Amino acid sequence: MATYKKRGYKPKPIKEKGEKIEVLEQESTTAEVFNTLDEGANKAEDFVARNQKGIFIIVGLAALIVLGYLGYNKFIAGPKAKEAMNEMYTAQKNFEDAFGVGVNKDSLLQVALDGSEGKLGLTDIVEQYGSTPAGNVANYSAGMAYLNLKDYTNAVKYLGDFSSDDDVFGPLAKGGIGDAFVQLEQLSEALDYYEQAIKASTNGYTTPLFLLKAANVAQTLGQSDKALQYYKRIKSDYSESDQAKNIETFIGRAEASK
Repeated sequence: MATYKKRGYKPKPIKEKGEKIEVLEQESTTAEVFNTLDEGANKAEDFVARNQKGIFIIVGLAALIVLGYLGYNKFIAGPKAKEAMNEMYTAQKNFEDAFGVGVNKDSLLQVALDGSEGKLGLTDIVEQYGSTPAGNVANYSAGMAYLNLKDYTNAVKYLGDFSSDDDVFGPLAKGGIGDAFVQLEQLSEALDYYEQAIKASTNGYTTPLFLLKAANVAQTLGQSDKALQYYKRIKSDYSESDQAKNIETFIGRAEASK
């Protein structure tokens, strides 16, 4: 399970006056990196908004297949899994609706987490049905809801409990944890999860997205060789992706800092 540390990160003190210009440059570079990460997060949110029906249909079908398998074999867990799926319908719908146009996203996400209309919320589904496929999906939805609500500690908790071999959802969950750790100022942990997201699947959407985020964080951590490796991979393998648009600038910056 992913873990987090209390906030309180402080930059190293400046020992020499001559270092002032260098520190200012580092702060500027760090700001650019975080702006890039924010832009990447916005693109991910836009992707979900445009494709939410397809995405959630995939998740729903995966859960139904598992439920069907359990029912067919008459496992003890079968009835509980079906019950969990029925309980989850309202919470999941509120979660999906939160990404629609012209709605109060934060409000709907909170309703999805807490429950409504006498139905359980996502966190209740996890607590009561965590061992079922629906409980697993609820971990993902709850984690992403908390990430959007800027509750990064809970985002790490719930996304860390989600498990999937899906080519999109697996990397998105790992990358979501990385985004949360960036906001918690735990950049080493963020880099680790971005790299896990890269390894989880090779595709034209999540791979270049998390290659760029991993490279930017690595650059901020002073790991220019690793950053350069990831930037060049975007250029060579994903030249048509959004992340490749300004890749030459990133490559040049990484080479200059070696």
